[in-house]
Amino acid sequence: MGKLATIDVALDEMLVNLAAIVLRLAKPEVTRTPEARRALAQSVRQYAVCAKRSSDPRVHELKSQLDETLKPSLRIVAIDGVKVA
Repeated sequence: MGKLATIDVALDEMLVNLAAIVLRLAKPEVTRTPEARRALAQSVRQYAVCAKRSSDPRVHELKSQLDETLKPSLRIVAIDGVKVA
């Protein structure tokens, strides 16, 4: 059983490293095009599939952070009809 635990820990470490890479790629200056956004969404979905079985809390926290990258950023463009920057 020790070898399985070692493999599990190694997979968790790889998932943590993979999430760090995807988070770097999720920056707005990198994901400007629709193709880049689709690729990011696919990466986040694939990460979620892999993270589902992990028991490492870091993996699940990173999954939450990655999910947040797919949400559109909202900004106020007018207050009481006055355009703001």
